[in-house]
Amino acid sequence: MSVLEVDLSFLFVIAVILIWFMIGYQFVLTVYGYINYVRSMKEKRDVDAREFDYPTCSILIPAHDEDKVIARTIEAMLNLRYPKERLRIVVINDGSTDGTKEIIEHYAAQDSRVELYDVPKGEGGKGKSRALNLGIKRVTSDVIAIYDADNTPDPDALHYLVAQLLLHKDLGAVIGKFRTVNKNTNLLTRFINIETLSFQSMLQAGRWQMHNIATLPGTNFVVWRSIMETLHGWDEEALTEDSELSIRIYEEGYKIKFIPYAVTYEQEPQEWKVWIKQRMRWVRGNNYVVSKFWKHIPNFKNKRLAFDLLYTLSLYYVFFAAIIISDILFLLSATQLVSISLPGPYTFVWIMAFVLFIFEIMLAISYDKEDSPAAIGLIILMYFTYCQLWIYIVVRATYQEMVKKDKHVWVKTVRFDVPKEK
Repeated sequence: MSVLEVDLSFLFVIAVILIWFMIGYQFVLTVYGYINYVRSMKEKRDVDAREFDYPTCSILIPAHDEDKVIARTIEAMLNLRYPKERLRIVVINDGSTDGTKEIIEHYAAQDSRVELYDVPKGEGGKGKSRALNLGIKRVTSDVIAIYDADNTPDPDALHYLVAQLLLHKDLGAVIGKFRTVNKNTNLLTRFINIETLSFQSMLQAGRWQMHNIATLPGTNFVVWRSIMETLHGWDEEALTEDSELSIRIYEEGYKIKFIPYAVTYEQEPQEWKVWIKQRMRWVRGNNYVVSKFWKHIPNFKNKRLAFDLLYTLSLYYVFFAAIIISDILFLLSATQLVSISLPGPYTFVWIMAFVLFIFEIMLAISYDKEDSPAAIGLIILMYFTYCQLWIYIVVRATYQEMVKKDKHVWVKTVRFDVPKEK
């Protein structure tokens, strides 16, 4: 056996071990996510049987050139089952150049709960965090709710979120579930639908059930205003302001709970170029969060949070490195350019990892009524296409962040004219 074969065999074994560890841990999270779903349905029935003395609540909706979606969003907010006298809907017009402002003004004239906050000229268009920091200064309510400009929550969503804050004093924030409103538009939106449902079942429901940890999703969540004042609002340098804020809330001694029965519907990218820009922002944002808190991890008060941040780091770097090594060695071996003579049932191991991947995705989406035979075909296709594209996203985003050191610029997700699907 040559030195090259020994080195390649070693790399291959390490890659297989890492892939299996990550997939195995994801499977554990999937099982815990299913347990969370079952318990959450019981919890929902208990909440439905109670009456609450609702606190005052202000919904903040950042809006930059959102005339395609903002009317439907405001209407959904007005239909929320929450005491009218205790609810404000503050739509932050963040330097829009289309008809967004006029639409907000129309609804504000019809219902006193709707308020337009027009960001002063020169201060707008600097990202979601900046818009939220300006908007929160205008409210004095007990609770702050955040929704993106394309969101149409179920009428009971806000009620369920706030109820958990009232029931559990150790909670600083509560997050709900988001679903893809345009999931049937094309192949990309079908992939995204499976991805987002799986993410929420594993990394939100699973982590909450297993570790009492969840991450703010950027929309469909509530937080005590007093906590936001203590934390001095959102980090305006963070491209994923939700992830960054989540860590600071936990370090303040509070928890963030995920409840799958507070549902909102949102639009997802329908074009690959839009998807790539959005995901690049996510990866660069998570890179920023890891680098910001990296030195503080050993001193985290919540050790499970420290583990969770290290897991995020592993997911974006170690796991993808293992996938790349595995793919390269598989192709080189298949073309007989190199040989890996290490004995072992590695083909069987690779196939079983693939089967486990499909099984855990099917389990994760089963209780969202997405467990049709067609979903199996989509997941298989997704593995060889959509999932592999994530490697490109991570590599490119890391290059921009670490090598080119490009400036952090908020890239708004393009909206589309789509019907609402429920």
